Amino acid sequence: MLQITTAQSKIAKLKKRIRIVQGGTSSSKTFTILPFLIQYAIQTPNSEISVVSESIPHLKRGALKDFLKIMKWTDNYNQNNFNQSNLTYKFSNGSYIEFFSADQPDKLRGARRDILFINECNNVTFESYQQLSIRTKKFIYLDYNPTNEFWVHTELMNDENSDFIILTYKDNEALDNSIVKEIERAKEKAKTSSYWDNWWRVYGLGQIGTLEGVIFNNWQTIDKIPQEARLLGYGVDFGYTNDPTAIVEIYKWNEQRIVNEICYLKGLSNSQIAKYITSKEAAWCDSAEPKSIAELTSYGVRARGVTKGSDSIKFGIQVMQDQNYLVTSSSINLISELRKYAWDKDKRTGETLNKPIDNFNHAIDALRYHEMESIGSPNKGRYNIL
Repeated sequence: MLQITTAQSKIAKLKKRIRIVQGGTSSSKTFTILPFLIQYAIQTPNSEISVVSESIPHLKRGALKDFLKIMKWTDNYNQNNFNQSNLTYKFSNGSYIEFFSADQPDKLRGARRDILFINECNNVTFESYQQLSIRTKKFIYLDYNPTNEFWVHTELMNDENSDFIILTYKDNEALDNSIVKEIERAKEKAKTSSYWDNWWRVYGLGQIGTLEGVIFNNWQTIDKIPQEARLLGYGVDFGYTNDPTAIVEIYKWNEQRIVNEICYLKGLSNSQIAKYITSKEAAWCDSAEPKSIAELTSYGVRARGVTKGSDSIKFGIQVMQDQNYLVTSSSINLISELRKYAWDKDKRTGETLNKPIDNFNHAIDALRYHEMESIGSPNKGRYNIL
């Protein structure tokens, strides 16, 4: 059931053509904008509304999932009206809401619409926004977490046709208290860590942060794995209750390495993990769990523990930084980690430390395990050729 929140009342006051919603985590930006679009579609016959994000997998796990949930909660959903192949919901009055990604050039330069909503627009280029904006007749919603300054701030913020609000988790009265406590733990961590100080500023307070110190910038996305790509192996980072088990596939294609996330789930048994590893190539795992490695081996997986040492994390990062990666667009958790994984800082001096933050690293660790062993080994002190 939808609950009336402060976020809803704030978004309802946005009246100009460009409606900018900046906010922190769990502030219900997307979950509050979507009901306004649904209401508009129902009340205004033949309305054409587009919801856009960086990729189809991102849409399916985010805005589209929320849209379907809201439609069902409000008793507006009719399964016959939803076309799953083109991700379009048609209302009985001729209105429709379509979902597509910004990596589809034909869609960006395609049909016009009445309303546009770009979800997490900081992951979409300004050129893509421009192509969509000039084909939008009425108004535009833009939402994002302000991890750093980008084109919304430089190009749109001071536009006379723009409205702007900041939402935080405190504007979402429907938020479970356990999540509130988890968010506010970062406020305490911020007292002794510059990383958490930046995290709290962005995700707690909804203020602009910085991307300073991000470790990996040697990657880009790819829609699918080419048929000619050769599977090299797997990386596995074990989790269970608090952390997810992350499994990635690593391919080689035209002298490039492709990474594909195939698992990012909590609560998996080793027998369930084994079902994700369907090929006989080696699966490099966290050697801190020898019992799990042995059990995976009993299920027919070529599970191997990585060689660890005092500098193995730093070494693995160096190995990875020497590569260029293509990451499948469906690997949304790995992509999210790559955008957030940064060098830690000394809270007192602000100096960058020679170690990464211990967060946003589950899929990255899985990849690191494979790369440490397949490309370079800290014991060998040299690179292998694979």
